[in-house]
Order: sequence, then C-alpha cells, then structure tokens
Amino acid sequence: MTAFRCAAASRARGDELAGTASTVRSFLLLEHLGPWGVDALRDARLPDGLGAHLQEQARRHRVRVLLVRRPGRRAGAGPTRVVAARAAGPASWAEGADLDRIDDVRDVDLAALGAGRSVGLEPQGDPVLAVCTHGRHDACCAELGRPVASALADGPQAAAVWETSHVGGDRFAGNLVVLPRGLYYGGLDPDSAHEVAAATARGEVLLEFFRGRSDLPMAVQAADVALRREHGLLGLDDLRPGVVQVADDLTTARFAVVGHGEVDVVVRRVLGADLHRLTCSAVRDSAVPRHEVIEVRGAS
Repeated sequence: MTAFRCAAASRARGDELAGTASTVRSFLLLEHLGPWGVDALRDARLPDGLGAHLQEQARRHRVRVLLVRRPGRRAGAGPTRVVAARAAGPASWAEGADLDRIDDVRDVDLAALGAGRSVGLEPQGDPVLAVCTHGRHDACCAELGRPVASALADGPQAAAVWETSHVGGDRFAGNLVVLPRGLYYGGLDPDSAHEVAAATARGEVLLEFFRGRSDLPMAVQAADVALRREHGLLGLDDLRPGVVQVADDLTTARFAVVGHGEVDVVVRRVLGADLHRLTCSAVRDSAVPRHEVIEVRGAS
C-alpha cells in the first residue's frame, strides 16, 4: 500500500497556493547540521537549555527561529552561521555573523529583532533561498525539498541556498522562502526552483508558485497575488499594501498599484465542504481553507 503524502493529495485537489504563507515578519536562521527531530528546537542536539531558551524567546518576541544547513554538508569544525532577517516590504533587511560557538546565539537580541530593529550583526545584501527539507516533521518536505535544495546548490546562486527546518505549509512542498523579503513559494521541483532563483535575481516574483508575502495577513496575501495576476505585475514593489479592514469573514485591503493608483480588494475566507488530511502526520481530517476575491474596485 502506498504511503499517504499530503503534498501529492494537495496537488490532486488543486489547492490554491495564494494566501498560504506563514505570517512571520522576523526570522532567525541558525546553522545546525542536524538531525533536527520532529520539533527542531526541542529535538535537535543543541547545547543544554539552548533549544528551550530559543523557543521561549521566539514565542515572546514573535520571531521564527529556523535551523539551517548547507545542502549535502557533513559535520565538521568551523564557525556557525547566524542570520537575522526582517520582512517589511522595501524596508526589509538581513544581518549575519559567524559564531565561534552555537551557544553564542544567546547574545542575539530577539526582542530587537521582533520589533524590527537591528541586532548589530553585519548587513547582508544578497537574498537567502531557504528550502524546507525537514523530513522528520513531514515526509513531503524531505522527499520534495531535498531535490530542490540540491539543484539550487549546483546553480549560480549556490551561496544563497540553505536547507531549513519547518517553515509552514507541508502540503505545499517543495517549499522555499526568500529572505529577507519573506516571499513564500510552494509546489516547487528543481526546474521551477531555478526559475524562482532567477526571478529573485531580477527583483521579481514568480506568480505560478507564489504563496504570498509573510509580512502580510493571509487574506491580504491573496489580494496581492490577485492584483499581480490581473495586471501582470512581477516587480517586488509594484504593489504597496496600505489600510486593511476586517469585518467577519471579509477583508478589504488597499494597495497602491503601479500604473493604476489606489485599489481596494475585498477577500472572503472560505472553507471547503469536504474534509481531508492536510499533513502527512495529521490524526484527523480538516476542511481546506482558501481565499475568494469578491470585488476589486478603485479606492474611494
């Protein structure tokens, strides 16, 4: 009997990618060769108390801490890389450093990072391509993510590529996050991953596989993607999000759109009528959420 795979089931259903990015503005990437276990900060072989410290600080300050490693790298001596990133549209930034000891990450000010302030590391100009390969969390992430990471590691942007622990959205594997912008992509294979890398180098998004911007609420992500599709807008800053209003299941998001002025998009969150297993390890079935664009109008 073939094992259930949530990503294959999601693709067969035709689950919509738009509006599914995890809502995260602050990220901390910490190099750790693994194994990562089911819950990376809890189960990885980190120095005593470090995982619990990072979990507590991450929750308190709303920072997503990810363990990362270079594709195919083997354990060995050398510094530990740490990257702090803030997703904030054109004001996004990233900083990095090489640590002598992994435990030195305790000195990184997660309160500052969570508030969008510099943590005092060296500015990092080039984007990070973080590919989820966290197989112990979900088998699809390893089976579909590792070929993506390996392919990118053989490409022109190899220095930007990291394997990462769980980023959210197992059923959309292979998943890739572009930092510091917080651009989530899903459903990737090696060929489409190279297309994402090329679009990133051009300062563009690749709409076919784009899940959304992590610095926006999911409904606003869906509105952003809908406007991009309607007008063929690929530039990172072709749309600037503005005021957001929420009333029950409706979200009205205002955007400044290049060539079209201010536009309001009304989005409704809806649940599918049928229940499905949404991850490989799910113990119960759930409805598939999606976002439906109700109206696009000029801002009044």
